[in-house]
Amino acid sequence: MTRRQRRLTIIGGSFAVLAVAAALVLNAMRDSIVFFSTPSMVAEKHIAPGRRFRLGGLVQPGSLVHGDNLAVTFLVADGSAKLPVAYKGILPDLFREGQGVVAEGVLDPSGVFNADAVLAKHDETYMPKEVADALKKQGHWKDDYGATPDTNAKQAGTQGASR
Repeated sequence: MTRRQRRLTIIGGSFAVLAVAAALVLNAMRDSIVFFSTPSMVAEKHIAPGRRFRLGGLVQPGSLVHGDNLAVTFLVADGSAKLPVAYKGILPDLFREGQGVVAEGVLDPSGVFNADAVLAKHDETYMPKEVADALKKQGHWKDDYGATPDTNAKQAGTQGASR
């Protein structure tokens, strides 16, 4: 074997080892790459109780119940499925019914998601891309979700100027 053949063999072997290592890492991280799971995804995947994950969707109107010592319960829905959430702590200021939310925690054996962190959208026009995509997929997307008053004014001005 010549020097050049030996060098090419070593380089090819190195690439093969790197490819196998990358495939193993990506396979191990397959479920954690997703930012959050919707209630439909939780039902489809049959996520085992005690496994930590993020749950995202819309807070179902009329489902928010305040309990003692900062305990709250509410339903997170994605259009086709609902999942009850229990949380104890201070909710974000922008948390409200009908708005997008991402909760982090574990599913208990009774099917209730016990959240230890609740994240609400930061203003009235923001929606995580994953939530928007899930709503579009479910057919529950409203065209004015992403529109801001400034955007509407600019669009109205643009449409008037083009006529």
